[in-house]
Amino acid sequence: MTSHDEMQTAHKNMNPQRGKLIAVCSAKGGIGRTTLTVNLAVALLKKNFSVGILDGDFQFGDVNLAMDLKFSLTIKDVLEEIETLDEHSLANYLAVHESGVKVLSAPNRPEFADLITSESIIKIINLMLTQHDYVVVDTSVGLNDQTLRIIEQADQILVVTNLEMAALKNTKLLLETFDILDLRLKVRVIINRSNMESVINATDAAKILSEESPITIPNDFQVCSQSINLGVPFVIKNGKSEVAKSVFKMAELLSRGNVITSQKAKKQHSSFSKWFSKKR
Repeated sequence: MTSHDEMQTAHKNMNPQRGKLIAVCSAKGGIGRTTLTVNLAVALLKKNFSVGILDGDFQFGDVNLAMDLKFSLTIKDVLEEIETLDEHSLANYLAVHESGVKVLSAPNRPEFADLITSESIIKIINLMLTQHDYVVVDTSVGLNDQTLRIIEQADQILVVTNLEMAALKNTKLLLETFDILDLRLKVRVIINRSNMESVINATDAAKILSEESPITIPNDFQVCSQSINLGVPFVIKNGKSEVAKSVFKMAELLSRGNVITSQKAKKQHSSFSKWFSKKR
């Protein structure tokens, strides 16, 4: 057993409880949600946590691309065994990145997303949480039924935006929806590319979103673009860059934990169920 594996095993022995679920969301595409997901996962792993990723963009997931994973099995294959699935059989469907992060990939065809039910998502997530300290989910844009179910289960919800007016407008609506669902206590807002050239600065964005202390990630187009194109998370290849340092800082902040009480969780579940029923 390697030193890293030994540390992870020791950590799990000391903390045998269910892992924590982090849902990474956005109200607009193309603002760095997947890039932040994979880098956050690797940053958490570097803190000696065991970490899994679920690519929850079941139509157009890009986690495999962002991590240069060439693995043929996906969540679609898991569904064929869903009735008898346990944590041991699920492990066979997880791609293992060189960092040690384990990934359950999205289907390789968008039409297969319709096969993934809310019940199967919950079962898969719960099994992943028995085997990992953290499971990070890269959700799809907006709030479809599948994303809503993932968010309901999450311990922490990260809402990613940037300084573009369209992104801020949609993010404000998303945050208002979380207020309606009584989920706002679990939300942390992340302003990506927070120092990009824009008529709106990060302080203005925080005021627009009524957010007192958003997490800010600096703009580094070259590092992030190279990371995506090569499929190597920048916290590995460019660990001393400012953008990597900000993700390590975010991992430190999130891993301190801010677990809601069971009473609040029940209230959130109740509000969610009512809104979800109306949606249908």
